[in-house]
Amino acid sequence: MISKTRLLAAASLMLFAATSAAAQSEPARIIDEGLNRSQVMLTASELMDGIGPRLTASPNLTRAEDWAMAKFRSYGLGNIHREPFAFGRGWEIVSSSAIMVTPRRIEMTAIPMAWSPPTDGTIRAEVIVAPMSKREHFAAWKGKLAGKIVMVTLPDTESGEPKEAAFKRLADADFKEDDVYDLPDYDPDAINMRKQRRDFPKELDAFLKSEGAVAWIKKSYRDGLLVHGEGYNYGIGETLSLPVLEVAAEDYRRLARLAKTDPAPTVELTSNVRFIDGDGNANNVIADIPGTDPKGGYVMAGAHFDSWVAGDGASDNGAGSAVVIEAARILKAIGARPKRTIRFALWEGEEQGLLGSRAYIEQHFVSRPVDPNARGIEAYYAWSEAYPITRKPGYGEMKAYFNMDNGSGKFRGIYAEHNATAVPILKEWLAPYNDLGADRVVIGKTGGTDHVFMQAVGIQGYQFIQDPLDYGSRVHHSSVDTLDHMRADDMRQAAVVMAGMLLAAANSSEVLPTMPIPQKPVDTNPFDYPDPNKQ
Repeated sequence: MISKTRLLAAASLMLFAATSAAAQSEPARIIDEGLNRSQVMLTASELMDGIGPRLTASPNLTRAEDWAMAKFRSYGLGNIHREPFAFGRGWEIVSSSAIMVTPRRIEMTAIPMAWSPPTDGTIRAEVIVAPMSKREHFAAWKGKLAGKIVMVTLPDTESGEPKEAAFKRLADADFKEDDVYDLPDYDPDAINMRKQRRDFPKELDAFLKSEGAVAWIKKSYRDGLLVHGEGYNYGIGETLSLPVLEVAAEDYRRLARLAKTDPAPTVELTSNVRFIDGDGNANNVIADIPGTDPKGGYVMAGAHFDSWVAGDGASDNGAGSAVVIEAARILKAIGARPKRTIRFALWEGEEQGLLGSRAYIEQHFVSRPVDPNARGIEAYYAWSEAYPITRKPGYGEMKAYFNMDNGSGKFRGIYAEHNATAVPILKEWLAPYNDLGADRVVIGKTGGTDHVFMQAVGIQGYQFIQDPLDYGSRVHHSSVDTLDHMRADDMRQAAVVMAGMLLAAANSSEVLPTMPIPQKPVDTNPFDYPDPNKQ
């Protein structure tokens, strides 16, 4: 006869084994669902091919918000909503053209600079090469610009074609460079220098207007007839006075060469753009898979939903948005019931200075004493340098945040952001996906994505390491940022890893150790002098 004690022990062992097996099967089910029944490229096509570029506060981004919320709703997520934050003016391109009409007719590759004003019909004028990159250059051009289309970029005389392969996968040596703890470097003098650079486009525009110029053009920073169209004067009351177009490097150099001889080329510019002025807000899109523990807090994944307008905003960052949406689909498809809530965020205003993720942090986690009138890149730096940091009641609720925003390449691992105590836990959560190529946790930090301000206030935000593909060489922000440069196998793998890390973090008995809330640093080198050449 078996004793009651032994029966209870056996039952407990069976229950533990069943629970353990279920837990162990979750990565396998995520891999199966994400690789064999993936929807990520169909989702990406709907967003990039069907909707296209998504400039912050533009009608196209509003359309994309509606689409994303419907996607989340169709998968059965809850708490689907917009979280608005103050932004500025909407803007979109209706049509544009740039034509050299003398000494011969050439339709040039060009794009209006974002948030630049329209032309009044078509402008026809001679060009003048007048390179200006700081206010000290203005004096040389006084009295020479009336009636001209001003070429403000210093022309280079040789092609800027890349000397290395445009497409790349990461090698072991690349990981070694990132697996290093970089000592912090705080330079108060750099703050004023940055402000001067940020203010320059408006100062340049005002000078050109005062001198009677009719428009200005700048050279694309890449060759290959690529254009980008970035601009940052989106705030109400900050709109530039003159139309601005970015011209392809090859076309710009041709104009500059011809302008060396008389007469200078004549150019026709048409910039049919329009501003959209409504409530002045942009929106983050939020959706949840609710957790079973109401006191467990939540984990989060995000990507920025906005893009520039030269291409379709595919690799930057439609890829990350599609992966976040697909991760939500995978977890719902396998019937995941996480202990902690899993939250999904599609941020806006990232391209103007991580505005959406910063707004979320300010609403839910901390406050910093920042001038409320600071805008754009000025606000980006001002927020980073504002102390003290004051916690809000929701500060500790988010246990981990995972971000995707380095193109559409395969996940190769994750940056530990100098948090050595988090490395073993991140490795454990990543382990089931090592054989898919995601097998590195490096101690280094990475910047420029929506996890940055979370780390800046001591919250556990992480960015995945990705194969670069041709992201940095030709796709980032450019006119070829289309679905064609995305790799389907990489996208499927990324969605699987994203879903797996989220579920592991949501169910783990361990939480990532937090870093101290930063306090204002002291000058790393108190004896150096400002370098005026860096202004």
